[in-house]
Amino acid sequence: MKAQHILVILLVTCLSACQSAYYSAMETVGQHKRDIMLDRVENAQDAQKDAQEQFKSALEQLSELIAFDGGDLGEQYEATQEQYDASKEASDEVANRINSIEDVAEALFDEWQDEIEQYSSNTLRRQSQAKLKNTQRKYRSLLKSMHRAQNKMSPVLAALKDNTLYLKHNLNARAIGALQGEYKNIKRDVEVLVKEMNIAISQSEEFIQLLQVEQ
Repeated sequence: MKAQHILVILLVTCLSACQSAYYSAMETVGQHKRDIMLDRVENAQDAQKDAQEQFKSALEQLSELIAFDGGDLGEQYEATQEQYDASKEASDEVANRINSIEDVAEALFDEWQDEIEQYSSNTLRRQSQAKLKNTQRKYRSLLKSMHRAQNKMSPVLAALKDNTLYLKHNLNARAIGALQGEYKNIKRDVEVLVKEMNIAISQSEEFIQLLQVEQ
């Protein structure tokens, strides 16, 4: 086996062990996996709302840029760069929050399935199994929606970066004219992004309510 493969296996094993130790430690202070998952879905929901506002802000800056009519073009470039950086940071935060949900979901569902086998009552076992399947179904739908919204960020980020680079290399009035044609496409992509995020945020709220009811 190649050294790289061995290293990957060791890293994955170590990560899994660290996660298990973390969840075990949290349970000793009354924070169970369901509670952690609830918190992480809420955090992801907040991150998506923040990302929505940030991408809207970047669009507003682009609108101001193409309406530029004299003044310090360098300041416009700096503002455009700041908006891109903030949008990239918001996108990364959403991705990190989604990953954290996936981590605890796997641990939660594995534990739930293991505990179902411990029932002596067939009736209670069937009821718990049905609840598990329903929660997993809702979770998969939520995750799909989150990833779909997350993926809509990529073309917007790419366009914002292109515009920022182009402006950096062409600090003149002609650059503004060239970017005007890009505005409509970015505006359309941001509108689609906001719509997809609204769907994901709504599904997050439904999933949060589901977890709260089942607690």
